[in-house]
Formats: sequence, C-alpha cells, structure tokens
Amino acid sequence: MFTGLVAGTGTVRSLGDGRLDVETPLAAELGNGDSIAVNGVCLTALDPTAGHFRADVMPETLRRTSLGPLAAGDQVNLELPLRATDRLGGHVVQGHADGTGTIEAVREESFSRVVRIAAPAELLRYVVEKGSIAVDGVSLTVSAVDEEAFEVSLIPETLERTTLGSAAPGRVVNLEVDVLAKYLEKLNRAHSAEPSASARR
Repeated sequence: MFTGLVAGTGTVRSLGDGRLDVETPLAAELGNGDSIAVNGVCLTALDPTAGHFRADVMPETLRRTSLGPLAAGDQVNLELPLRATDRLGGHVVQGHADGTGTIEAVREESFSRVVRIAAPAELLRYVVEKGSIAVDGVSLTVSAVDEEAFEVSLIPETLERTTLGSAAPGRVVNLEVDVLAKYLEKLNRAHSAEPSASARR
C-alpha cells in the first residue's frame, strides 16, 4: 500500500520486452521482490543495486497505464510502500491505476499551478470536489470537477519534487481514484438489489 507521497524521481534507463530499468538512489532501499510505485503503478523490484532496479511490466499494465510510451531519459515518480509505523500523510493508494487521463490545460494561480485533466466518465463518477485522487502516483486534492474533467492545484513542493512540475497539455497521466468510493458504490449496489423486508413476506 502507498500514500501518494512521492519519495523522489528516477530516470528510465530502458523499457523493452516488458522489462523496465530505472536509475534512482532509492534502489538502495529495495530488496529483490519488494514493491515500488512507478508513476503510481505498483511494480516488483528485480535485482536492485545501489543505483537502479528493474521490473517486469505485464502487457495488461502497458495497455492500461502511461508506462508503455516511456523511453530512456524519461523521469518517473517513485514511492516506496507504506510501513506500519509511517504517517498516512496522503490517502490510501494501492498502486493499481484505474486508467489514464490527459492534461488539457495548465494555468498559474498565485504561487500554485492549476492543472485540468480530462478523464473518461467511468472514472469521473468517483471524483468529487475536495476528494482525493492519485495522478501519476501523486496524492492530490480535487479542486473542481465537471462532466469532462477535473482540476488539481499543485503547490511549489509538488512541482519541485515530482514530474508534475513539467506537466503540459497533451501529456497522458495515470489515474487512481479513491478505492473507498468504489467499495461504497459496490456495497450500495448490492444493498439496493436486496429485496425489502416487506417484499420477502
């Protein structure tokens, strides 16, 4: 499990035949088989050294996320799994991207930067104003939402420490909606399908 608080960025060394190689000092904290979130996608570290790690990326992951187009030199957000003793500073993030969105617009607002992201209706149904969402693995608060897109406001710390600092219109980003919303929807649907007490008599 993750919290969407990015620990640092890494540089893609290569991606081919389903094998991703990332250069990062964080690799020194990884053991073989440990989980690590790459742009919000939970992967399993292989053969980590002090300077880089590898990970297998399944075709399903390449199809459903923005990892497929990565190339040598690209920067990625990285997060190590939450320890039981850590503070839950962001929100519950599984590292299971629900899909992708596309940055539509970026504008400056005082010291922050507002990013508008278009997303499919099947994801926007779970997005609420002031709710949480993970964008490329970064836990963010939704500042506005409509039927086609949502907005997030990025503080200088986020702009400096994550790849969202270079976000520009047209860029595809991974999205993970709040898993609690999905559970609530399923429970509500199951409850609605149950016959009422009067109907059972």
